[in-house]
Amino acid sequence: MRTSLKAGLVIAALLIPAAAQAVEGEVKKINDTEGKITLKHGPIDNLGMGAMQMVFRVTDPALLGKVKVGDKVDFEADRVNGAITVTKIEKAS
Repeated sequence: MRTSLKAGLVIAALLIPAAAQAVEGEVKKINDTEGKITLKHGPIDNLGMGAMQMVFRVTDPALLGKVKVGDKVDFEADRVNGAITVTKIEKAS
């Protein structure tokens, strides 16, 4: 019984996607019209991505009003409808 419980927990852990994590970054560009933001960022472990600069979609265009180009930020990103998307962002403290 214990072996099957352990096996079930391992399988469940593999099937549940990794939770989004806070990532440090810097705002390089904001495109309000398209709802996109360019961030230079550290590794995003839950997406298996290394540090780089890239363009992200945002879940809510209002997120773009919280930051400006040059701001250091903490953000979370995840796959939303197949696209890598910023789900949360705020100025770093």
